[in-house]
Amino acid sequence: MVEIREVKTSRDVKEFIRLPLRMYKKCPYFVPPLYSDERKLVSTGGSRDIAESVFYLALRDSKVVGRIQGIIQKQYNDSHGVTQARFTRFDSIDDAEVACALFSAVEEWAGSHGMTEVCGPLGYNDLDREGLLVEGFEEDSTFEEQYNFEYYGALVEGAGYSKDVDWLEYELKMPERRNEMLTRVAKRTLELNRLHVVDPSKFSKKEYIEKYRDGFFDCLDECYSHLYGTVKISKAAQDELIGQFMLLINKEYLVFICDENDRVVAFGLCFPGIGGALKGSGGRLTPVTLLKLLRLVAKPETIDLGLVAVRPEYQNSGVNAVIVNDLLDVLEKGKVKRCETNLNLETNTAVQAQWKHFSARQHKRRRSYIKKNGG
Repeated sequence: MVEIREVKTSRDVKEFIRLPLRMYKKCPYFVPPLYSDERKLVSTGGSRDIAESVFYLALRDSKVVGRIQGIIQKQYNDSHGVTQARFTRFDSIDDAEVACALFSAVEEWAGSHGMTEVCGPLGYNDLDREGLLVEGFEEDSTFEEQYNFEYYGALVEGAGYSKDVDWLEYELKMPERRNEMLTRVAKRTLELNRLHVVDPSKFSKKEYIEKYRDGFFDCLDECYSHLYGTVKISKAAQDELIGQFMLLINKEYLVFICDENDRVVAFGLCFPGIGGALKGSGGRLTPVTLLKLLRLVAKPETIDLGLVAVRPEYQNSGVNAVIVNDLLDVLEKGKVKRCETNLNLETNTAVQAQWKHFSARQHKRRRSYIKKNGG
């Protein structure tokens, strides 16, 4: 028999965070989130001003065998006119009874709040881990995304969920022959549009981020507002995200393209690939783990493409070529060997078309599922 228990106590919080760490302890592809960030989120319930959330554990014979989080993203629902709940942080042993009990708990909670459908895995905003891995189980996960075992898809579908959307992920390497036309297009684009790429060497990392953070988030909100599951990021959430990622940012891989008034019109945000430093750490920043992490941030062999955005009025002007060309410059130097694109919506052919300039391999696929509540 499966018992479902809402996370209430500090012991429950620890059990919720530790379950995937135990399950994936021997998995070479799993990269844990930072333990301190998870503990803070589960303890506080996240952004209560824009979302309601609940956390559940599944127990059998007093042993924790599953977990799940439910979210009602009020900001998203209000702006899109929907009554939708989300699920995330789903982990379970390979047992349909456990999985169905967890999903039933979230669905009942969602129904009690008037929600008519449940979808996910989706977090509070687009910068959270999202999507269930359905292809690429023998590929290393990035720090920004969640790994899961192959049987998870069958558990989710067995609970009555079906595909809503897929995201594709690519591995990018330097091509055998670089397209020099792209370099000329990038240069000409900047000249014609009176744009410039900000030189990060003129600033400390803190100065760089503080100077362009408002332009970054404004550009992000404008460009991503129409995409699946995205919401405008509140000022409080912005501060929290910057705090979480400050240690992981290398300003050399954060590109801002600005107009004559220094307004951000496009950006490319890449993170040094730090998965290798966190594997086996349980997400805890011990002195040894921190040293490994700082080394990878300073001199990464892999970079993860976090976000790329170009304001609508510049999207057909060639600005994308500037970002792609800059990324090729990074690879051509030879220190960075490969890039991970993270999530590209399968319908976003414009983004995927950019990868033709690289030696590209589509190696992972993630899925968001949906179910009518009570259906």
